[in-house]
Amino acid sequence: MAGNTSARAFPSGGYHAYAQIRFHLEDACFVRTTREPVDHGPAEELRWLEPVLSAHAESSTALNNHLRYFRKHFSGTELEFKYTLDPAPDIWAASMELLKALRDGELEGCRPEYREEFQIHHTENHLFDVTGPEPEIGYASFIPTATAGHVLKRKWFTEDTFARREELTPGLDVTPDRFESYLSEELGLQVRAMPPFQRLRYDIQCESMRTGHVYGIFLDRCSLLAASEVVLSQCELEYLRSRSVLDHDQDEVLREMERINDWLRGHLSSRGWATEHTYYSKRSFLRHAVDLRPELAPVMATPTPGNPPQEVPEPT
Repeated sequence: MAGNTSARAFPSGGYHAYAQIRFHLEDACFVRTTREPVDHGPAEELRWLEPVLSAHAESSTALNNHLRYFRKHFSGTELEFKYTLDPAPDIWAASMELLKALRDGELEGCRPEYREEFQIHHTENHLFDVTGPEPEIGYASFIPTATAGHVLKRKWFTEDTFARREELTPGLDVTPDRFESYLSEELGLQVRAMPPFQRLRYDIQCESMRTGHVYGIFLDRCSLLAASEVVLSQCELEYLRSRSVLDHDQDEVLREMERINDWLRGHLSSRGWATEHTYYSKRSFLRHAVDLRPELAPVMATPTPGNPPQEVPEPT
């Protein structure tokens, strides 16, 4: 078909239509607009044209606006498998291996995300263990932005698990000396300061050619600012978003994620880095670090009504 729509015939009869959503000299990106194949006659009879145009019109506001064709299932919830890498590899080399494997088609039906296949993040994190009130238990982490201010990342969970409620609040004008008071006075949280750390993360974006679901495969290295030898190295698999204007069964996201996780487990295991996934969180890592070395625990600020005092052990 002419213009920014194309059709593909299927052996069982009928045609699916695809709308072009990205335009480049070297390539283009299309998304499917028809839920079921349309028409079953010869293409030149054009009986497919009307249902194809109707399908396009039905999704026109998404197709004709930049990036509106992305949607997110499980909004407000993080879905994530984790692997603790031991022994820890050079995560740059490891991420390049993973990216090459995706480019080479080793994961059937998936490729690196179209023109968004790789990203680098290097940030500081100032994480607070949220110990109360009970409905708020989890953690709150302040992450400096490249411009000004901080992003506040909140996660709600009582134990490490696959699915966790997550919320990001950008643009906070809060200085590090006010992190604790902001959480206790503004948000009414009871918190325990954890050792700040820096996180270096390489993101490989994996896109399903069949469903349009996009999953992140992240390799990261977290080290404490006050003790750089205390390190956690992980590989994480997370559902990110879906490039689609059609509805999808949420269970399909989970089934596909399980399939990708099976492939990722095999990739990591064959290199001797990890054999089983876990849900080991940054909060657990920091708790264990402080349990082993109590002197790493930051000294709490002056107690506030919402934040009872905490005894800090003498350095050893």
